[in-house]
Amino acid sequence: MGSIMPRIADRFRGFLPIVVDVETGGFDANKDALLEIAACIVRMDDFGRLFLAESISVNVEPFDGANIDPKSLEITGIQVDNPLRNALPEKEALSQISQPVRKEVKATGCQRAILVGHNSFFDLSFLNAAIDRTGFKRSPFHPFSSFDTATLAGLAFGQTVLARSVQAAGLEWNESQAHSAIYDAERTAGLFCAIVNRWKILTGF
Repeated sequence: MGSIMPRIADRFRGFLPIVVDVETGGFDANKDALLEIAACIVRMDDFGRLFLAESISVNVEPFDGANIDPKSLEITGIQVDNPLRNALPEKEALSQISQPVRKEVKATGCQRAILVGHNSFFDLSFLNAAIDRTGFKRSPFHPFSSFDTATLAGLAFGQTVLARSVQAAGLEWNESQAHSAIYDAERTAGLFCAIVNRWKILTGF
Protein backbone atom coordinates (compact mmCIF):
# COMPACT_ATOMS: atom_id res chain seq x y z
CA MET A 1 0.00 0.00 0.00
CA GLY A 2 1.47 3.36 -1.10
CA SER A 3 2.05 6.07 1.45
CA ILE A 4 -0.22 9.11 1.27
CA MET A 5 1.43 12.29 -0.02
CA PRO A 6 1.70 14.93 2.71
CA ARG A 7 -0.61 17.92 2.20
CA ILE A 8 -0.09 21.41 3.53
CA ALA A 9 -3.85 21.54 4.30
CA ASP A 10 -3.32 18.83 6.93
CA ARG A 11 -0.33 20.52 8.59
CA PHE A 12 -1.98 23.68 9.95
CA ARG A 13 -5.59 22.50 10.36
CA GLY A 14 -6.76 23.81 7.02
CA PHE A 15 -4.87 27.10 7.15
CA LEU A 16 -2.48 28.01 4.35
CA PRO A 17 0.47 29.98 5.77
CA ILE A 18 1.20 33.06 3.65
CA VAL A 19 4.20 35.13 4.71
CA VAL A 20 3.48 38.87 4.58
CA ASP A 21 5.59 41.96 5.16
CA VAL A 22 4.41 45.55 4.95
CA GLU A 23 6.39 48.79 4.85
CA THR A 24 4.56 51.76 6.30
CA GLY A 25 4.76 55.44 7.17
CA GLY A 26 4.68 54.75 10.91
CA PHE A 27 3.26 52.46 13.60
CA ASP A 28 -0.43 53.46 13.66
CA ALA A 29 -2.37 51.29 11.21
CA ASN A 30 -5.34 53.69 11.14
CA LYS A 31 -3.41 56.91 10.61
CA ASP A 32 -0.11 56.01 8.94
CA ALA A 33 0.32 55.15 5.26
CA LEU A 34 0.64 51.61 3.95
CA LEU A 35 3.42 51.88 1.34
CA GLU A 36 4.45 48.33 0.34
CA ILE A 37 2.95 44.85 0.67
CA ALA A 38 4.77 41.62 -0.16
CA ALA A 39 3.38 38.10 0.17
CA CYS A 40 5.23 34.79 -0.13
CA ILE A 41 3.49 31.53 -0.93
CA VAL A 42 5.08 28.48 0.70
CA ARG A 43 4.44 24.95 -0.54
CA MET A 44 5.05 21.47 0.80
CA ASP A 45 7.22 18.94 -1.03
CA ASP A 46 6.64 15.17 -1.23
CA PHE A 47 8.55 14.71 2.05
CA GLY A 48 6.40 17.20 3.95
CA ARG A 49 9.04 19.95 3.93
CA LEU A 50 8.06 23.57 3.36
CA PHE A 51 9.78 25.77 0.79
CA LEU A 52 9.30 29.27 -0.62
CA ALA A 53 7.50 28.89 -3.96
CA GLU A 54 6.35 32.30 -5.12
CA SER A 55 6.56 35.99 -4.15
CA ILE A 56 4.20 38.85 -4.96
CA SER A 57 5.02 42.46 -4.20
CA VAL A 58 3.16 45.72 -4.75
CA ASN A 59 3.86 49.38 -3.99
CA VAL A 60 0.90 51.21 -2.47
CA GLU A 61 -0.29 54.81 -2.80
CA PRO A 62 -0.78 56.48 0.59
CA PHE A 63 -4.50 56.83 1.32
CA ASP A 64 -5.99 60.33 1.45
CA GLY A 65 -4.87 62.10 4.62
CA ALA A 66 -2.35 59.39 5.52
CA ASN A 67 0.43 60.33 7.90
CA ILE A 68 4.02 59.56 6.85
CA ASP A 69 6.79 59.88 9.42
CA PRO A 70 10.04 60.97 7.71
CA LYS A 71 11.93 58.65 10.12
CA SER A 72 10.09 55.67 8.63
CA LEU A 73 11.16 56.70 5.13
CA GLU A 74 14.76 57.03 6.33
CA ILE A 75 14.67 53.40 7.45
CA THR A 76 12.93 52.00 4.36
CA GLY A 77 14.46 54.28 1.75
CA ILE A 78 11.05 54.57 0.05
CA GLN A 79 10.64 57.64 -2.18
CA VAL A 80 6.87 58.07 -2.01
CA ASP A 81 6.64 60.55 -4.93
CA ASN A 82 8.88 58.59 -7.29
CA PRO A 83 6.79 57.75 -10.40
CA LEU A 84 8.92 54.62 -10.96
CA ARG A 85 7.28 53.10 -7.85
CA ASN A 86 4.18 52.43 -9.99
CA ALA A 87 2.17 52.51 -6.78
CA LEU A 88 -1.43 51.26 -6.79
CA PRO A 89 -4.39 52.53 -4.75
CA GLU A 90 -4.96 50.39 -1.65
CA LYS A 91 -7.94 48.45 -3.03
CA GLU A 92 -6.08 47.46 -6.22
CA ALA A 93 -3.00 46.56 -4.18
CA LEU A 94 -5.09 44.31 -1.91
CA SER A 95 -6.64 42.67 -4.96
CA GLN A 96 -3.24 42.03 -6.55
CA ILE A 97 -1.96 40.33 -3.39
CA SER A 98 -5.19 38.44 -2.68
CA GLN A 99 -5.82 36.86 -6.09
CA PRO A 100 -2.83 34.48 -6.17
CA VAL A 101 -3.34 33.71 -2.47
CA ARG A 102 -7.00 32.77 -3.01
CA LYS A 103 -5.96 30.61 -5.97
CA GLU A 104 -3.38 28.80 -3.80
CA VAL A 105 -5.89 28.29 -0.96
CA LYS A 106 -8.23 26.60 -3.45
CA ALA A 107 -5.49 24.54 -5.11
CA THR A 108 -4.24 23.17 -1.79
CA GLY A 109 -7.66 22.34 -0.38
CA CYS A 110 -7.19 24.78 2.51
CA GLN A 111 -10.07 26.74 4.06
CA ARG A 112 -8.31 30.09 4.24
CA ALA A 113 -4.93 31.79 4.44
CA ILE A 114 -3.24 32.67 7.71
CA LEU A 115 -0.77 35.54 7.80
CA VAL A 116 2.77 34.65 8.86
CA GLY A 117 4.86 37.66 9.83
CA HIS A 118 7.75 38.77 12.00
CA ASN A 119 5.75 40.50 14.76
CA SER A 120 2.73 39.47 12.72
CA PHE A 121 0.19 41.61 14.60
CA PHE A 122 1.83 44.69 13.00
CA ASP A 123 1.48 43.43 9.41
CA LEU A 124 -2.03 42.10 10.05
CA SER A 125 -3.17 45.39 11.64
CA PHE A 126 -2.08 47.39 8.56
CA LEU A 127 -3.66 44.84 6.22
CA ASN A 128 -6.93 44.92 8.18
CA ALA A 129 -6.96 48.73 8.30
CA ALA A 130 -6.60 48.90 4.50
CA ILE A 131 -9.34 46.25 4.10
CA ASP A 132 -11.66 48.35 6.33
CA ARG A 133 -10.81 51.65 4.58
CA THR A 134 -11.47 50.28 1.10
CA GLY A 135 -14.39 47.99 1.91
CA PHE A 136 -12.39 45.16 0.35
CA LYS A 137 -14.66 42.11 0.40
CA ARG A 138 -12.53 39.16 -0.63
CA SER A 139 -9.59 38.96 1.71
CA PRO A 140 -8.35 35.37 1.94
CA PHE A 141 -6.69 36.02 5.32
CA HIS A 142 -8.03 35.07 8.73
CA PRO A 143 -9.00 38.42 10.31
CA PHE A 144 -7.28 37.96 13.68
CA SER A 145 -5.26 34.72 13.83
CA SER A 146 -1.65 34.81 12.67
CA PHE A 147 1.67 32.99 13.02
CA ASP A 148 4.47 35.10 14.48
CA THR A 149 8.03 34.17 13.51
CA ALA A 150 9.44 36.37 16.31
CA THR A 151 7.78 33.98 18.78
CA LEU A 152 8.80 30.89 16.82
CA ALA A 153 12.41 32.08 16.49
CA GLY A 154 12.49 32.90 20.20
CA LEU A 155 11.53 29.29 20.88
CA ALA A 156 13.77 27.72 18.22
CA PHE A 157 16.89 29.91 18.40
CA GLY A 158 16.59 32.27 21.38
CA GLN A 159 16.43 35.19 18.94
CA THR A 160 13.56 37.59 18.22
CA VAL A 161 15.10 40.23 15.91
CA LEU A 162 14.55 39.25 12.26
CA ALA A 163 18.19 39.66 11.14
CA ARG A 164 19.54 37.60 14.04
CA SER A 165 16.81 34.99 13.74
CA VAL A 166 17.48 34.50 10.03
CA GLN A 167 21.22 34.13 10.67
CA ALA A 168 20.58 31.73 13.57
CA ALA A 169 18.57 29.59 11.13
CA GLY A 170 21.69 29.39 8.92
CA LEU A 171 20.33 31.72 6.24
CA GLU A 172 21.98 34.75 4.68
CA TRP A 173 21.09 38.28 5.74
CA ASN A 174 21.98 41.35 3.68
CA GLU A 175 21.48 44.53 5.73
CA SER A 176 21.58 46.75 2.62
CA GLN A 177 18.52 44.98 1.18
CA ALA A 178 16.58 44.86 4.44
CA HIS A 179 13.46 46.99 5.01
CA SER A 180 12.01 46.42 1.58
CA ALA A 181 8.80 44.41 1.88
CA ILE A 182 9.87 41.78 -0.63
CA TYR A 183 13.28 41.14 0.95
CA ASP A 184 11.94 40.98 4.50
CA ALA A 185 9.02 38.75 3.44
CA GLU A 186 11.31 36.30 1.64
CA ARG A 187 13.74 36.15 4.58
CA THR A 188 10.80 35.65 6.98
CA ALA A 189 9.48 32.88 4.72
CA GLY A 190 12.90 31.20 4.80
CA LEU A 191 12.93 31.46 8.59
CA PHE A 192 9.39 30.05 8.93
CA CYS A 193 10.18 27.10 6.62
CA ALA A 194 13.46 26.41 8.47
CA ILE A 195 11.71 26.26 11.86
CA VAL A 196 8.80 24.09 10.67
CA ASN A 197 11.17 21.74 8.80
CA ARG A 198 13.48 21.48 11.80
CA TRP A 199 10.52 20.64 14.02
CA LYS A 200 9.59 17.89 11.57
CA ILE A 201 13.10 16.38 11.84
CA LEU A 202 13.02 16.59 15.64
CA THR A 203 9.49 15.28 16.22
CA GLY A 204 8.38 13.60 13.00
CA PHE A 205 5.32 15.88 12.98
